[in-house]
Amino acid sequence: MVKYEDLRKQRLEENKKRMEELNLPLLTQALKNSTSPKTTPMKKTKPRIVGTELVAVRRSPRVAKSPAPEYKEVIHYERVMIPRRLATPTKRDRLFFAYASDEERAASIEKAEKLEASLGSEYPILVRPMLPSHVSGGFWLGLPSNFCRKNLPRRDDTITLIDETGEEWPTVYLAQKCGLSGGWKRFSVDHDLADGDTIVFHLIRPTKFKAYIIRVNNANETASTEISTSTSTSSSEAF
Repeated sequence: MVKYEDLRKQRLEENKKRMEELNLPLLTQALKNSTSPKTTPMKKTKPRIVGTELVAVRRSPRVAKSPAPEYKEVIHYERVMIPRRLATPTKRDRLFFAYASDEERAASIEKAEKLEASLGSEYPILVRPMLPSHVSGGFWLGLPSNFCRKNLPRRDDTITLIDETGEEWPTVYLAQKCGLSGGWKRFSVDHDLADGDTIVFHLIRPTKFKAYIIRVNNANETASTEISTSTSTSSSEAF
């Protein structure tokens, strides 16, 4: 045990002398005292342009032999906005919604056609019987496509409905769908339109309809009155 300790101390002394001969302690102290050198940032260099040329765009081999695609110009129209009125429409109760019979609907259409004949042919006229989808639910009024192509604008626009009192009701006309959307519900609710009513639309301006409303109940009363009048006349002639 004593010999091992002596050998270890002798080895330590030899290593210490060698380190001093190589000045390792001084170098270690100098490294501790010295600060790390500052690195200079790399300069950003722009790539040098040697030349430019037009090259063919790589395409998939599946479509390489196909003709180049043709792009169609799409036109986005400005959305038509309608000013809101202060009054709020009353909600209709679907449980008490009245559906018109075929006889009532036919009488209303017949009266509307008589009115159409009296208006003349100077301006385009459209007779439109009201269905449940026109006066409840979604409140969408579709118009015949032939009439729209001939007489109405080819892009979305505001079409004004003028009732028999002269009051105006702006509505949104959708050219692609051929119908009246926004504003039509207000007109329908405020005029209390019902299933079986018929409206005669008189196009007095490119974007203005004069609207004549034929009530299904009034049409029935008129038809019954005409029948009773004709019956009484024929009976008197028989006597």
